[in-house]
Amino acid sequence: MTFSFARIAVSAAVIGMAGTAFAQDGNGPAGEPVRQYVIDLGIGGIVKPKYAAADSYLLYPFPIINVGNFYIPGLGQVKDGRRTEGVFFYPAFNFNGEREASDDPGLRGTNTIDWALELGLGGGYRTENWRVFAELRQGFNGHSGQAGQLGFDGIFYPTDKLEVSVGPRADFAFGDYMDTYFGVTAAEAAASGGRLTRYDPGSGFTSVGLAARGSYNITDNVRFHVQAGYDRLVGDAADSPIANVGSKDQFSIGAGFSYRFAFDLFN
Repeated sequence: MTFSFARIAVSAAVIGMAGTAFAQDGNGPAGEPVRQYVIDLGIGGIVKPKYAAADSYLLYPFPIINVGNFYIPGLGQVKDGRRTEGVFFYPAFNFNGEREASDDPGLRGTNTIDWALELGLGGGYRTENWRVFAELRQGFNGHSGQAGQLGFDGIFYPTDKLEVSVGPRADFAFGDYMDTYFGVTAAEAAASGGRLTRYDPGSGFTSVGLAARGSYNITDNVRFHVQAGYDRLVGDAADSPIANVGSKDQFSIGAGFSYRFAFDLFN
């Protein structure tokens, strides 16, 4: 297993984007008034496959952003908090590293794929002990397709300061995403010297797996977050010659810290 680092400029751009939060606790410390806006901001590092179906891994920084309370004048409070129930929304993102023919001898003849940033929106419903969600992201730069995820989590509270969630995941993708990461053109197949065959994947589910997350309250405002995941390629993604070159088993692990900001803007 080899590791590489994202370019500084790309990493800096990713830091500035909004991501799915680890923590889901929108309530302030006991005895304090509920604020109109409660936002957790932080940064962490995550190790994940460099690109879809890669057997090399990329370490890059990522933002931790969670909007717990959000007041909309005329509509009221939107809240996604620990031990709360209701609909929630969140900004979603993902980053895929650059793929080059030199990354693996089996990729000989394939075109270089530039890094790609995916931005989108997710939403779901949660109760005190479970949540279900879906997200959809649009790709930029390296691909122009769409990708997303469906998920379900059981939520547990081993202690007052610790929240743990674990559950299944299913990833899907459409259009240019599938062609970019799993397709093989006739020209690429010819240039590979027989190592690859022409392949035109269809849209659909790309992987299924399991994810676990934990958030620990170090203080009322400072939190430590950790997550890990495993995914197995399925469908047209698993049948791709590219998957046979790399790995159908995909792992990730990350950790970071966040700080809570709570404030009012309207009387």
